[in-house]
Amino acid sequence: MTRLQLLRFDHAPALLAFERENRSYFAASVPDRGDRYFAAFDERHAALMAEQAAGLCFFHVLVGDGGEVVGRVNLIDVAAGSAELGYRIAERAAGRGLATAAVREACGLAVAEYGLAELRAVTTLDNTGSRAVLARTGFVVSGDVDLDGRPGLRFVCDLQVQTV
Repeated sequence: MTRLQLLRFDHAPALLAFERENRSYFAASVPDRGDRYFAAFDERHAALMAEQAAGLCFFHVLVGDGGEVVGRVNLIDVAAGSAELGYRIAERAAGRGLATAAVREACGLAVAEYGLAELRAVTTLDNTGSRAVLARTGFVVSGDVDLDGRPGLRFVCDLQVQTV
């Protein structure tokens, strides 16, 4: 059974392994993080923890029974009751409903723990899996977006009326 956990310092080794293992898989649908992300991972992780402590972002990892990270669900740029949702699931765990369940749980946390009323998200047009997750979890299309030269869509979820 997987569990969504608020990111902690001790998640760093498993999170780095997750990002390395899935780098090419993720790069097929979202912009690659680049070599610097991996080279400076410890510094980046510490910076994320500081942002989270300040309430600017809420980072979550989806952890499997063996302690391995199989996904991430992040709420970033928290301001005025709103945040942007981002998520990624390991290739070996994809297609099992984990993203949908994790996004639903994050939406619940957004309201109950973080006091948010709205979430935003973006995805490329060709990322049909992500678009399906967003639709299943109450997000609606709110416009077009360019994501590093790739056409995409903006989504919004009003957490005050969400019923999924």
